[in-house]
Amino acid sequence: MDPPRLSRWLAGFAQRHGRYDVAGMTGGIRLRAADGSVAECLAPPGAAECLAPPGAAGATDVDGFVASAAEPRRLGLLLARRGGVAVGIAAGDALEVSKVDSRYVQGRTAAGGWSQQRFARRRENQARAAATDAADLAVRLLLPAVDRLAAVVTGGDRRTVDTILADARLAPVAALRAQRFLTVGEPRLAVLEGAVRQARAVRIRLVEPDPAGMDPAGT
Repeated sequence: MDPPRLSRWLAGFAQRHGRYDVAGMTGGIRLRAADGSVAECLAPPGAAECLAPPGAAGATDVDGFVASAAEPRRLGLLLARRGGVAVGIAAGDALEVSKVDSRYVQGRTAAGGWSQQRFARRRENQARAAATDAADLAVRLLLPAVDRLAAVVTGGDRRTVDTILADARLAPVAALRAQRFLTVGEPRLAVLEGAVRQARAVRIRLVEPDPAGMDPAGT
């Protein structure tokens, strides 16, 4: 959910389900309404790191959670799938800097024997070269801005992203990597722009009360 819509959603949650109690949880807050409904609200990357830990003073401050989620932050973005990569820096909901690149990586082959091994080695070499190019791109765009980034949000293929961020030059960038991992298609400019919205969104997990009277949290 877009952060500016969160206050309205919370008001609607109270109207539909009654008054709610608030508890802190890792990276967000948990609302338990009078009818048993539970809503777990996870803050966006960068905002989550600023929240008070569960049980601490301020951990149940709904207004503070809403304000923190909506605050504009500078986020780094790294999306990668096999031979494609998209790197960007967003300030609030605006993409400030971006670069998209692709390199051919051969698909898997059904051939057997020596041919299969030869194709596998070729594919591995192509994938390694693509990861190096992607790391070079991240070094050029993200590394100079690392001190001004609240978090780095990644997405696409996790193994490919892990390989890129394993580059020793990107250690400061990897240190800012958010837990949130985005599900995206092939890295393109339009996909990168959509990733900004995903990265800034408040994720809400809503559990309605069970008609049989079971705990909505599943316990």
